[in-house]
Amino acid sequence: MADHAFRRATYADLEAVPSHLVAEIIGGELVTHPRPAPRQAGAGVELAIELGGPYGRGRGGPGGWIFLAEPELHLGSDVVVPDLAAWRRERLPVEPETAFIEVAPDWVCEISSPSTRDYDRGAKRSIYAAAGVGHLWLLNPQAKMLEAFALTGGGWLLLHTFQAEDAICAAPFDAVTFPMANLFPFDAPHQADLG
Repeated sequence: MADHAFRRATYADLEAVPSHLVAEIIGGELVTHPRPAPRQAGAGVELAIELGGPYGRGRGGPGGWIFLAEPELHLGSDVVVPDLAAWRRERLPVEPETAFIEVAPDWVCEISSPSTRDYDRGAKRSIYAAAGVGHLWLLNPQAKMLEAFALTGGGWLLLHTFQAEDAICAAPFDAVTFPMANLFPFDAPHQADLG
């Protein structure tokens, strides 16, 4: 039996994937997975709300950032779709005219699910490091855990691991602190949140 030669996925392969799936090209391979489940999607929206006001708009924080949910990033030969990404405004001063972005973000957050966990922690982390993404957060809504990493010497340094009861304060967004419990909209609200 003959071995089949590896065929690198093309952008046309990615475009042919049905719209109910997220498609990426990682290491030349077409990778697909379902859209985020409600727990992952809710955590992503809540994290964007917590960071967007102070860092995107400067409401109670320093401002100066642009946040995008599920942007298509072309990083070298890889095409990846992080759950959330942010750029310092001076690094992405104008809106790209294409549906994708070739400027590596300054921060990425991957929100893990059973179908994405291995790629988020493995191949995609390597891609982000090679592209020079300065900060990576890995949020696991099932375990209610967030890991904050910084790129140091070409590799990831774990800065902090947060649990459900913790307040999050981590680079590059360490000017504002917020309760991690705010990231889980399907949980019962805390008394302090009921203002």
